[in-house]
Amino acid sequence: MSKSLHQILWGLCIVTTVLSGFLAALRVKESVEVRLRRLEDCEEIRQLLTNYGRYLDRRDFDSFSRLFAEKEGEWIGGMGRAKGRQAIGTLMEDTIGHDTTGKIGGPNYHLFTNEMINVNGNEAQAITKWMFVVQNGSKQPQPFYLGHYEDLLVREHGRWKFLKRVVYGDIPADDPLSR
Repeated sequence: MSKSLHQILWGLCIVTTVLSGFLAALRVKESVEVRLRRLEDCEEIRQLLTNYGRYLDRRDFDSFSRLFAEKEGEWIGGMGRAKGRQAIGTLMEDTIGHDTTGKIGGPNYHLFTNEMINVNGNEAQAITKWMFVVQNGSKQPQPFYLGHYEDLLVREHGRWKFLKRVVYGDIPADDPLSR
């Protein structure tokens, strides 16, 4: 093999190696961007889950209903079912009312834990455990209900919203989809 052909082959080998490294770096960068977007989406969904309880406990049903997709958002639970923001807000007002001291005998709070979130582009699914805590006769916190939510979520106008939220009671048992 001539010296110049040998130099050309070595040159091609070096260019190929450098180009391969450059392309691999681009793939890693894209992967980091995709992973970062997924983490940001999960964090925004966690905030949506938190706001749900915060607005519900404050009886701020206007803000509460805006957590759902504008026209197709659906809430299904032990108090009934509603589709669309206005219908969801009306259901909450009619069944819970605006008394923040609670119909059960004092203040009450929703606590959430163990959320599992799966983001797939502009759609996501989530499962979250919940506990409804009330004040007992001694003015101490007492668990009243335990359950879980099964959610379908959608990105609407750049923000995550509930497309469908199903509220299951685990203790005592309540399956709203069996009615």
